[in-house]
Amino acid sequence: MTEKELFFRYLGLPSFQPSGLQIKRAEGIYLYDFTGKEFIDLVSGVSVSNIGHCHPEVVKAIHKQLRKYLYLNVYGEFIQSPQVKLAEQLIRFLPDNLDAIYFVNSGSEAIEGAMKLAKRCTGRREIVAFKKAYHGSTQGALSILGNESLKNAFRPLIPDIKHLEFNNSDELEEITVKTACVITESIQAEAGVILPEKEFLSKLRKKCNETGTLLIIDDIQMGFGRTGKLFSFGHYGFVPDILVLAKAMGGGMPIGAFITSREYMNTLAFNPELGHITTFGGHPVSCAAALASLKVLTQGDLIAQADDKGSRIADRIKDHGLVRKIRRKGLMIGVEICHERIRKQFTQACLDEGLIIDWFLFNPSTFRIAPPLTITDYEIELAVRKLIAAMDSLNQ
Repeated sequence: MTEKELFFRYLGLPSFQPSGLQIKRAEGIYLYDFTGKEFIDLVSGVSVSNIGHCHPEVVKAIHKQLRKYLYLNVYGEFIQSPQVKLAEQLIRFLPDNLDAIYFVNSGSEAIEGAMKLAKRCTGRREIVAFKKAYHGSTQGALSILGNESLKNAFRPLIPDIKHLEFNNSDELEEITVKTACVITESIQAEAGVILPEKEFLSKLRKKCNETGTLLIIDDIQMGFGRTGKLFSFGHYGFVPDILVLAKAMGGGMPIGAFITSREYMNTLAFNPELGHITTFGGHPVSCAAALASLKVLTQGDLIAQADDKGSRIADRIKDHGLVRKIRRKGLMIGVEICHERIRKQFTQACLDEGLIIDWFLFNPSTFRIAPPLTITDYEIELAVRKLIAAMDSLNQ
């Protein structure tokens, strides 16, 4: 059997229609299949490869750590240098109240940990989230996910969850002294890059303060420079009580984290002890990769360039006949097309041109453009020409 046949025969798949691309290697913004065809990655593995594929500094850090040790013991037992150094560097870029980091394996686990922490700190059960928000697919994360079609087959889920409309300030009255936490993105990603309206997030912060509710920001997809700041909430003049990170954090390696104050984090260590446990969380190789990735992002000007790069891409395609609307923050662009029915044909047209795109989960007429932040001026021009060619092929 070929690897493709083995893929469909033995792997559990999330859908019956995966792209089925068989990639031999990846570097920078490019993926290469076994025929040698080159694809420009306009998705970054859904905002994972923010500094590109196989960045040499990340690869170097991985190799260096491999020569020392891999897994040692469950998280939190041994002092491991990659974890300590990564935590120290992350804290440097965070507000003063976010000074304790719990490393986990993924965004979903980070969300689970944040939900547990909020309940433990407040002694409350109710959680408020927002419609059209994606936070992961484990049962806790699924409970707060803002789309019923992905949830109904798995009920019963966690009780006492309320879903509000993002940007509807009137509905913030639903947050009360019974609410343990509100979980939101600063910018709704899977809804198609929905930006917060003026004062919405500050009103949300104020309401949480009034009710003693913890505010959790899910920066899993929009973090690590994607929006033009290291963390997306930095655009909007407020500070969360708990910050959730993953995806681009590891520079291509699996890692996540939930971050809060030392006072709040300590509640997971007693009554009961071992309030959150993870075997592979904060794996030393992943932490070494994450530290290298963070240094690449913060010691250069990649983040500062993100808005200009995103603007140039959006400006070149905004007037195309296939484009209805563009929503953007930094180098995260949501392109809404005029005809949802051509999604499949457009995806194939992009593949034919050597482009990888992806569609937002909760906005089926909108595709994402989120290339690695390392994309150069030449590569932007190349990608835009290919994208316009794909659009032209369906706009005749």
